[in-house]
Amino acid sequence: MPTSARIAVAPEGQRAWLADAVRAGGAAVVDPAEAEGLVWASTGGAEALAAILTRHPDITWVQLPWAGIEPFVAVLDGDHTWTCGKGVYAVPVAEHALMLGLAGLRGLGTYARSDSWSGPQGENLVGAAVTILGGGGIAEELLALLAPFGCRVTVVRRHPVPMPGAAEVVGPDRRLDALPGRRLVVLALALTPETTGCIGAAELAAMDDDAWLVNVARGGHVVTDELVEALEEGSIGGAALDVTDPEPLPDGHPLWRLPNGIITPHVGNTPEMAFPLLSARITENTRRFGAGEALIGPVDPTLGY
Repeated sequence: MPTSARIAVAPEGQRAWLADAVRAGGAAVVDPAEAEGLVWASTGGAEALAAILTRHPDITWVQLPWAGIEPFVAVLDGDHTWTCGKGVYAVPVAEHALMLGLAGLRGLGTYARSDSWSGPQGENLVGAAVTILGGGGIAEELLALLAPFGCRVTVVRRHPVPMPGAAEVVGPDRRLDALPGRRLVVLALALTPETTGCIGAAELAAMDDDAWLVNVARGGHVVTDELVEALEEGSIGGAALDVTDPEPLPDGHPLWRLPNGIITPHVGNTPEMAFPLLSARITENTRRFGAGEALIGPVDPTLGY
């Protein structure tokens, strides 16, 4: 049954399938002037979003499209209910993280660059110690994927509560302690002022010389110049990055040429994977909004994620 909810999709003319998702949730798609909820269809345009909210004060709920909301942090306020795509893309991104970790440990980067038969290299993931920085949906999915490998996993997160599949969960104050002896260190956390540059010289020095860094979060978590130095010196085993700083990674950047580096162009979650997942989230949140139920993927304006 249709709800009484009136939802706008903006900017106008973008992502018509989002309007279909709103209708599937039982709401009417309306102009922002008539709306009480807004699905924002652009990955940017924070100023335009702020202008719409200022002009149309009846809008109380805003759904942002992706899990990362860095472009909108300045717009967040306590006057609206904000939701984003957090958790929507956890399954494909966790799968990509596992793929990058295995590729690094098993020498796939070296073999892929070779033009002749070479000697063996590689380490097992089975039974390895792993640290995941971040305790959200990606970490939850990755813990499940790592379970068959018998890994001992430490999770570092803001609120250290037990997580299924994790041997231990510790707070950010224990970050450095969670790096030595780990075969994989996976970044799967939100980018905030507190986590920007959280992997720099000190953290890289704490990692073992055969450990691989996997980043499926944001490039800004890593101090790139210090990572390049660590890779050049061989102080860590390697880095497998789906995100970089800067991004896109410029042609000729040292990370492209380093034999112990693997780069994928931010494809942990492709559009083909994302659209059905986001559509389902929009439909469910639209239904919940109309029914007065709690929404999925809430954003805390004070934390910025």
